[in-house]
Amino acid sequence: MTPGPPWRGMRRAGVLGINGRNALYTLRCNPRRFYPLVDDKLATKRLCEAEGIPVPKLLATAHHHFELRRLLAELERFDSFVLKPVRGAMGNGIVVVLGRRGDRFVRSGGREISREGFLYHAAGIISGLYSLAGHSDSAMVEERLEAHPALAGLCTDGVPDVRVIVYRGVPVMSMTRLPTRHSAGRANLHQGAIGAGIDLSNGRTHHAILRGKTVGVNPDSGVSVIGVPIPEFDRVLEIAVHATDQTGLGYVGADVVVDARLGPVILEMNARPGLAIQLANRAGLLHRLEAVDALPELALPLRDRVKLGREIAERCREREAA
Repeated sequence: MTPGPPWRGMRRAGVLGINGRNALYTLRCNPRRFYPLVDDKLATKRLCEAEGIPVPKLLATAHHHFELRRLLAELERFDSFVLKPVRGAMGNGIVVVLGRRGDRFVRSGGREISREGFLYHAAGIISGLYSLAGHSDSAMVEERLEAHPALAGLCTDGVPDVRVIVYRGVPVMSMTRLPTRHSAGRANLHQGAIGAGIDLSNGRTHHAILRGKTVGVNPDSGVSVIGVPIPEFDRVLEIAVHATDQTGLGYVGADVVVDARLGPVILEMNARPGLAIQLANRAGLLHRLEAVDALPELALPLRDRVKLGREIAERCREREAA
């Protein structure tokens, strides 16, 4: 028997492609007028703070080149922090500073950057070198979060985060992104971080990928990244849903960091979340999204929607395993 075209098998598996994501979910569920609330990290921070949702502390900003010297002066009392573009994407332009060595900053992996090099990089951010559309941008500096002890050993450098896909107020899929030496401390798959899918029903990692290939351990340390329970996972899902509720968007990726001191905090949100989360979970998004669409229009409390998302994910996983 001649096998059918590959796309049929992918459709049966519930794999969502980029065209389907754009046409069926992003364009249909995410009004353009609300994009600035998630594309602009400062706007996201203000939105969350207004609702009492925890976010990393903002240390300094620079919107114009003439403000860069002031920005550097404001950072004199901090030994560690994170410089990032306000409207950046895919981890581009982020500089993680771990400490100081004389008049130089120490970055992930022990690399150093001079004060002038730091200013030059910040100037590139303001010029739009890393912004979504190449337009002029702003530089922001946040406190550097510390990985929860239960997750710190999974990473070589940097802080892992948890990506949660929220559809119509229901969490449908999640993964943790684990920085590696190659990703230079950044929790982004495009930069070389590990993506470990999380079983929503029990909050444990169950499958992982690195640059699209299946892995079981962090290649830098040999530590297993499978079967790891995500600390405070209920709270992670709750603040992800709470934050996306404020945006007016129906299909969102919320990034949460479980900080050693603060617990789960919202790092940022994305109106066009990538699809590699399906590879990390070895499962498609489509069945989960369709299950949410099949629900009646009920105004459920936040915790009930989190519970519902976990139940949907468990049913879909059983269906896929059959």
